[in-house]
Amino acid sequence: MTADQTTWTDANQRYMMAALARIHAALERQRARLDAVPPPDIEEVEPSWPDDGSVPTLVALCQAFGLSPFERDTLLLCAGMELQSRFAPLCAAAQGDPARPYPTFSLALAALDAPNWGALTPDAPLRHWRLIEIAQQPGVPLTTSPLRIDERILHFLTGLQYLDERLVGLVEPIWPESELIASHLTLAQRIGAAWTRAQEPLPLIQLCGADETCKREIAATGCAAVGLRLFCLHADSVPANASEFEGLARLWERETALTSCALYVAAETIDLADARVVTNLTRLLERIRGPLLLSVRDRWRALRRPILTLEVDKPSAEEQRELWQALLGDQAARLNGHVDGLVAQFNLSVPAIRSSVEQALGADGTGDQLATELWAASRAQARPRLDDMAQRIAPIATWDALILPDAEQRLLHEIANQVAQRTTVYETWGFAAASSRGMGISALFAGPSGTGKTMAAEVLANALRLDLYLVDLSGVVSKYIGETEKNLRRVFDAAEDGGAILFFDEADALFGKRSEVKDSHDRYANIEINYLLQRMESYRGLAVLATNRKGDIDPAFLRRIRFMVSFPFPETAQRIEIWRRVFPPQTPTEGLDLPRLARLNIAGGNIRNIALNGAFLAAGNGEPVRMAHLLQAARIEYAKIEKPLNAAEIGGWA
Repeated sequence: MTADQTTWTDANQRYMMAALARIHAALERQRARLDAVPPPDIEEVEPSWPDDGSVPTLVALCQAFGLSPFERDTLLLCAGMELQSRFAPLCAAAQGDPARPYPTFSLALAALDAPNWGALTPDAPLRHWRLIEIAQQPGVPLTTSPLRIDERILHFLTGLQYLDERLVGLVEPIWPESELIASHLTLAQRIGAAWTRAQEPLPLIQLCGADETCKREIAATGCAAVGLRLFCLHADSVPANASEFEGLARLWERETALTSCALYVAAETIDLADARVVTNLTRLLERIRGPLLLSVRDRWRALRRPILTLEVDKPSAEEQRELWQALLGDQAARLNGHVDGLVAQFNLSVPAIRSSVEQALGADGTGDQLATELWAASRAQARPRLDDMAQRIAPIATWDALILPDAEQRLLHEIANQVAQRTTVYETWGFAAASSRGMGISALFAGPSGTGKTMAAEVLANALRLDLYLVDLSGVVSKYIGETEKNLRRVFDAAEDGGAILFFDEADALFGKRSEVKDSHDRYANIEINYLLQRMESYRGLAVLATNRKGDIDPAFLRRIRFMVSFPFPETAQRIEIWRRVFPPQTPTEGLDLPRLARLNIAGGNIRNIALNGAFLAAGNGEPVRMAHLLQAARIEYAKIEKPLNAAEIGGWA
């Protein structure tokens, strides 16, 4: 505790003791009246306070809640009961009843100056703000029931500050943790300016955007600049019960008046389809009149109070570049332009960039090794949200694993080139400034099952050093109107940070011939498709759709996809090459006849299954992989896909 704090605490204690002495004198006079004896000669000393611009807690509390002199003295009567042992017997004597050694409202009316019956009503400050409690008992009149000061108010009067324990667990403090980038600092300054200039009620500050971390930092910095402590309340914690809701609202408004704090309501994850949650949140936002911030993904609907909406974006590319360089310090010079690559690929928040740098700098090595560590750390920062929504596939396949016609191979290489060079073309060469449409790189992989569509996506991810996420569209599509778009938005929003490759399998679940709109379901089906294509066009990474039936997709949709790669059923020569590469070099083989194996009229995925099952059969017998093992595995695979294994395919194997 500083010297100034000690001086203020001592002065506040003296002020309270003088105020309690005045109440004690009033009780002594009341006792004398009951005993019909002359009142005692008590010298009352008016509380004093240094002229330094500060105020004692008693004065601050009276100003905050508009207490009249009688209400103030009633509160002091209850405080004296807790702070000084002499009050209990004096209360009993002043009421002429040894069984009542506690304050009551009848005692306050009889002993204190300017008595007012209205101070007892539920909507008067003492009870409305729960400054005192009435411990009413059955059969005991209201006026003779014990009065008790609220514990939080008692401690406030003595100069102790803490969060009301009834709010602990519902709200949590938010502290500014680091300096803001320039664009975010401007938003934080607007928060303080809006509340400084505004009249009651203060405007609600609405922070919109996908990055909750940035919004919390901006809110905490803006509040700290105007002397407000910030606390967070999650929207789904707002009570639905009317009594509990009222208790929360009053306690928070009381806390705001006592300690100069602001409330940050986090509502990014609430279900807007849940009317109960939305209603509770709306009531809270319209009820609380103190400093209030709302954090949402998209703009909240209109409320019956002033609203200032601030759009919170991730740091711009230039701000991210400056932050990377500032955090790397002297190490930035060793990276030979790799910082530009990080900015081009990843769209990270300030804390994520800091975390990536801290993780990478912990590993010693050359500039290239540091660049590799930074890239890996950045990929890891972008994963957590997406890992909950899609299946991450570790990309290990290389270009050599793909057996495709030359034209399709060239298309895949061109896709990889566009992903790698998009920053040069869009930003450096100015294409993004000319038009914001169609900046995403989208592709359609079409072909029968097992022809290598997923492997091609894996090869691209491995070549580009990006994460690959498999999204099953059949699990995303919902029969409920609006749910499909919500599911798709969550996936794309989560993927934006790292520009991961999104591979949407089972695209047939959503696409089809565009039918004539006959009812609302047809109309919303087309809306879902358009929404997916629009997000693919704006997505900063690569989005791939996979389908087994390209002919079922409307040409109007196909025109909006940049690349279309066909994965044909492999011919004999291609099947021979697949068989040649399917066994790892360390796998022992003996007498394998590749042309004979290629007679099996199946796709690459089935070939891999046969090779793998044959390897297990051989390992179980302690033998190298032979034709007999593959024949047995082929019978298993053909039975699985319900396809007859004819003599032309296996002739001469036995």
